[in-house]
Amino acid sequence: MNNKKISQVNYLISPLALLISAILSPFVVADDNSLEVIEVHGQTQNTHLALGSSESLLSESGVDFSAAGGVSNLPILNGMMGDRIKVLVDGADVTAACANHMNPPLSYISSNQISSYSVVAGISPVSAGGDNIAGVINVNSIAPKYSEGSDLAWHSGYLSARYRSIDDGRSVGVGARLASDTLSLNYQGSFTDADSYEDGNGDLVIDTLYRAQNHSLTAAMRDQKQQFVVKLTHQKIPYQGFANQYMDMVDNTSYGVVAQYKRELENSEFEGQLNWHSVKHEMGFFTPEKMGMMPMETDAEDVSYQLKWRLNLANKSTLLLGHEYFDYRIDDWWPGIEGSMMMGPNDYININNGKRQRLAVFAEYESQLYEKWWLNAGMRVENVHTQVDDVQAYNDGMSMGGMGGMSMGPNDAVAAMAFNALDKERDDTLVDASVLLSYQITHNDELQFGLARKNRAPSLYERYRLGCWQYGHTNDWRYGDGNGYMGNPELDAETAHTLSATYTKSAKDDSWRISTNAWYTDVSDYIDADVVRNLNTTDDASLDRNALQFTNVDATLYGVKVDFQASIYESKQLGDFQLKANITNTRGTRDDTNQDLYQIKPLQTQLGLHQKIGRFENALTWEWVDNKKRVDHNRFENQTDSYHLVNLSTKASWNALTASLEVTNLLDEYYQLPLGGVSVAEYRRDNAQGFQQLAGQGRSVNIALSYAF
Repeated sequence: MNNKKISQVNYLISPLALLISAILSPFVVADDNSLEVIEVHGQTQNTHLALGSSESLLSESGVDFSAAGGVSNLPILNGMMGDRIKVLVDGADVTAACANHMNPPLSYISSNQISSYSVVAGISPVSAGGDNIAGVINVNSIAPKYSEGSDLAWHSGYLSARYRSIDDGRSVGVGARLASDTLSLNYQGSFTDADSYEDGNGDLVIDTLYRAQNHSLTAAMRDQKQQFVVKLTHQKIPYQGFANQYMDMVDNTSYGVVAQYKRELENSEFEGQLNWHSVKHEMGFFTPEKMGMMPMETDAEDVSYQLKWRLNLANKSTLLLGHEYFDYRIDDWWPGIEGSMMMGPNDYININNGKRQRLAVFAEYESQLYEKWWLNAGMRVENVHTQVDDVQAYNDGMSMGGMGGMSMGPNDAVAAMAFNALDKERDDTLVDASVLLSYQITHNDELQFGLARKNRAPSLYERYRLGCWQYGHTNDWRYGDGNGYMGNPELDAETAHTLSATYTKSAKDDSWRISTNAWYTDVSDYIDADVVRNLNTTDDASLDRNALQFTNVDATLYGVKVDFQASIYESKQLGDFQLKANITNTRGTRDDTNQDLYQIKPLQTQLGLHQKIGRFENALTWEWVDNKKRVDHNRFENQTDSYHLVNLSTKASWNALTASLEVTNLLDEYYQLPLGGVSVAEYRRDNAQGFQQLAGQGRSVNIALSYAF
């Protein structure tokens, strides 16, 4: 803990501390921030120019994103996305409560609210989080600040605004803090509104409009040895377009509570956290850019706790012990439409009283073995229990013909009866282990090795998702490919074995630095999808889409990343110039067919020239992405051409005021997003062109202001 020492001898919350310590003392956990392998990026006062989604922040740390809604893009690490990545918001595990992942964890926090974040791709320590095989992203907004005085008074605040020309996007962020030497109250809010954007040809990319607001209120109190924090959150998204899905979000309303307690004990530290998050989610249609009528509703709740104890041992060693429990509940149903032959008269019950419960313990040892050697090793054991109740079709015997050239396939009622006859309880035991070893060759050379076994149990939608006819299939569109997906109750948990090596070298005067990372992951029971049948009944192959069912296969993924930065010129007249560059290449295939995995980004390179002179910070960056030829044929994944983007930006600060101007895609180049999926919205408007890849944004002039007070 980084609490300041105060002169008072009495403890502000001693009775509470004694009660919690007595209850929780048998359990212990580690502070993830103590791990040297985690790079944390922080925000300080008056750096709230970043508004909207956290994508711009996390992209700088090597996170790719699969296109979805304006605030709901899905992160990708080492070629893997979605549930394979553990995303924690203020340490809380929030589950996407939608078959299509329209409300992923990162959609519940705006970038102006983020005080720090960490990205650990591939080999993450067991204390960072379980039930993942790709890595851990942790974004944090809880950062209490206190004053020197004993009276609660004004501490600080900010007001930020941003405008984007490409989609007429308007964003506003606000923060206000009251503090004393023992108390801290902090409010942060954001509002974002945007129309559909234009591509490099000046054409409208329809159904990419959205509106969202996020609010949080954090109260903290401390004394010499402990701190207690409670954070309340609320989000409201009245609408969000999803161009690569068949439906849109027409409401997402959530409330959350996070309670954290930290205490310094003799030669140890204790931390406990309670989390509650509830969401009501609805899909449908709201814009003339994509018309339709078919409501879908979801109610979900996450309740969890984490208990951690860090023990300081001899010889600069620590032992981190932890216990965690997660309880996720969800109901997913599609209300019947009165008078409809296909969507009625019953409600279509997709996930009925769904439960996913995780119980975990872990132990992690960290030590400075010798002068040049550092070790982190740990083991984690989890039990994951999943269960659902019986489901229901729209009616008891609908067997339709064709619709829109798509085959309706088997009867939903028959599929529901077969599903209800199954034993629907499943248990998975996950055993994770990781070893991270660092060797300081010289003061300017470091070598790191990592080896990990990680596991992920199937999600409720992967395991229990019902669906047979067109809507039954295509109402699970999380991949943005226009295909439909069915669950598989017999799915096994994924098990990944990853080997990673990183070499870092820097100049003696720190004028340059280069880091090279190579990694290899072998996944047993990787959850992919096999073709059940083709849904297209016409002779036009451009309209082909498949009905797919989740299945276990073995897969292999590997890649190389190189980062370089150097100070290239310094002068009083022209300022300081720095060059930054990186290159990333990732591959992934199924072992049984050598089929390329879905949404693997092709070779990409970034080069940036940065200047700092006086109060100004300027940057000229160039990004090049190779053509995408390795595609998943089961999903009819499109190939994409190579492209390059040039961006120009400048930022200046005058004490409390910070202003920025940037031009993204300066050359207004047209390009298709290799991870964007297909434009279902365009297909539904005019299917003559088939399923075209979603286009990226054209040139945009962005202006932002932030005033701290």
